[in-house]
Amino acid sequence: MKINIPNNAKKVLDTIHEAGFEAYVVGGCVRDSILGRNPEDWDITTSARPEQVKKLFKRTIDTGIAHGTVTVMIDKEGFEVTTYRIDGEYLDGRHPENVIYTGSLKEDLERRDFTINAMAYNDEEGLVDEFDGLGDIKRKLIRCVGNAEKRFDEDALRIMRAIRFSAQLGYDIDEDTKSAIENKSKDLEKISAERIQTELVKLLLSDHPEKIEDAYKMGITKVILPEFDKCMITEQNNPHHKYTVGYHIIETLKNIRSDRVLRITMLFHDIAKPEKKVTDSSGLDHFKGHPELGSQMTKKIMKRLKFDRNTMDRVCNLILYHDYRFDATPKNVRKAIYKVGEADFPYLIEVKRADTCGQSDFGKEEKFAWIDEIEKVYHQILEDKNCLSLKQLAVNGKDLMEEGIEPGQRIGEILKRMLMDVLEYPEHNTKTFLIENISKFEGKEF
Repeated sequence: MKINIPNNAKKVLDTIHEAGFEAYVVGGCVRDSILGRNPEDWDITTSARPEQVKKLFKRTIDTGIAHGTVTVMIDKEGFEVTTYRIDGEYLDGRHPENVIYTGSLKEDLERRDFTINAMAYNDEEGLVDEFDGLGDIKRKLIRCVGNAEKRFDEDALRIMRAIRFSAQLGYDIDEDTKSAIENKSKDLEKISAERIQTELVKLLLSDHPEKIEDAYKMGITKVILPEFDKCMITEQNNPHHKYTVGYHIIETLKNIRSDRVLRITMLFHDIAKPEKKVTDSSGLDHFKGHPELGSQMTKKIMKRLKFDRNTMDRVCNLILYHDYRFDATPKNVRKAIYKVGEADFPYLIEVKRADTCGQSDFGKEEKFAWIDEIEKVYHQILEDKNCLSLKQLAVNGKDLMEEGIEPGQRIGEILKRMLMDVLEYPEHNTKTFLIENISKFEGKEF
């Protein structure tokens, strides 16, 4: 097997070899190369000690010197070079207390998480695959190196990495590894929210976001997202639905493009349904008010998982309006764009389409026809360059002051009234019309 190593990475390997040490590219770059993907990083493992590595190169950075890692800079490109090591005891379920350097590549590979990540390569010796990672790639299997429970005891984040790799690659999880995850999932409580969030988002953005069902079955979401577990068991006895809330969510994830805001929105869009479920006298289930509560719950969950403010605000906004219905007329669509926001409105169309994909066949054709008409009207509004916000209004505060309106809150109120009028009658968005009708807008109620 031949792996094409980039020139700069090869320079690092050759320099270390020429000094009499062993060196290999290792881990994800080997896996991705075998899979025909372009590796993002080329990590290197070596028998050379960190101080020896530093002597071989003009510029190095001590990025993880305590654990044997030095970043070597070649033409402004960084390569992590790590000495063969055996990890000491893991007391925090995340990091070894110390590392012991070893001269054995096999011992170094033994400490790694999964067989597909425990392969090394150089041009001289070819592929080093002590744990049949290549076989697991052929079998499409995520399997721990050695004892699975021990691997998860060392680093509980590997539980999330297992399900994430499963989703990204479309692989199954080995039965022993799956059993260990079920036994050890509670240890995810030891892992920081930021790291949980990173792995969760990678799962959601993968080609197989439906693998979150496996996370549920193995007890992962019970720890990191208990609100989702409630959704999985909440029935929806309603003509519009054929799945539990959770399985409906999974269907919507499968039917929306891989975008951070969109996938997170679909994960949380019905998160409040278990809290809002009411069954009427005829046995039908209703979930009135779930978008409003869902937006509030999602904000708390995303804060808990340390999401950035911009993503959180956009997701919560889309959840708030995901059930918002309006006639597909230009007037109503303009008002909806203003209400939802210009940036989020096209996303809302995608959310509504995915939401409908996860429902029953009851009224489905009519729902899709309505969404298609909204999208058609939306694009026509953009083409016509209709005014949709205060910044697009033909007048501004300075114009009003020049007409004798005192500066202050009153100006903002008048401008908003003008905008409401223009949303209904776009032809009114001229400076002449708006200025000539100032008196009407001063007293008009909206």
